[in-house]
Amino acid sequence: QVHFVESGGGLVQPGGSLTLSCTASGFPFSMYSMSWHRQAPGKERELVARISSGGSSINYADDVKGRFTISRNNAENTVFLHMSNLRPEDTAVYYCKRHATADWGQGTQVTVPS
Repeated sequence: QVHFVESGGGLVQPGGSLTLSCTASGFPFSMYSMSWHRQAPGKERELVARISSGGSSINYADDVKGRFTISRNNAENTVFLHMSNLRPEDTAVYYCKRHATADWGQGTQVTVPS
């Protein structure tokens, strides 16, 4: 059974940093690309960043490039999202996902007050 444990969300002031983590189980983690998505109130869920199975290929949404960094530790079945220079518009629930499947984490709230 596929399962994700997400952590690291919280309240942070503009310009601050947070690192989200997502630990997976129930599938061969090192064989899958992983991604982070977010959903702000009243908006559709959107892709934030994606990392290939070995970590050599990475993509970011335009509005997080240069501020967010996705990484993974295949030995620990964990994918990370380091977020810096956070803005109020980054406020959302952040989800990890096994790429090309319908397997989602439970989500973790990130709040950046204006």
